[in-house]
Amino acid sequence: MPVLKIAALALSLAPVAVAAQGAPPAPQLEFMFEAEVLLAPRVEVGGTAFGQRGYIPIIGGTFSGPAIKGKVVPGGWDWQLQTSAGCSSLHADYFLQTDDGVMFNVVNHGQFCLEKGQPFTPAFTQPRFEAPMGRYGWLNHGAWISRLEGGKDPAHPSVVIRFYRAR
Repeated sequence: MPVLKIAALALSLAPVAVAAQGAPPAPQLEFMFEAEVLLAPRVEVGGTAFGQRGYIPIIGGTFSGPAIKGKVVPGGWDWQLQTSAGCSSLHADYFLQTDDGVMFNVVNHGQFCLEKGQPFTPAFTQPRFEAPMGRYGWLNHGAWISRLEGGKDPAHPSVVIRFYRAR
């Protein structure tokens, strides 16, 4: 019984010890690069038990940042599911090619909700990269987040995606 009382006392004092030391610093986001992804019109697949399914073909674009630059390879897609509540989940899968010819895969997941009649507001997504070992191997590591918003290209439907790594 005394052991249980000591354990209970230790647990009750634990938050006081953490508060005295101060909270650990919050992660910071470091901008890595921005992509403008050109899109073809949405292809409707149809209604499913989970919502309205469709996909948006990725037809090109460009990307650049402090340590990387190149083009969006045509042929990827954004596989989307829209619910009756106005929310969508996305699963984009595509390739980027650097100016020096190295290709790497991007798989980006996210969810956003639109209010009827309102313009698209930026959404946050979770990208994952698969890059060859070597010069761009740093893409394979760390925690990433991206911010997705409407594109800037007046000639094509597009989205702008800013990629950040947590530090």
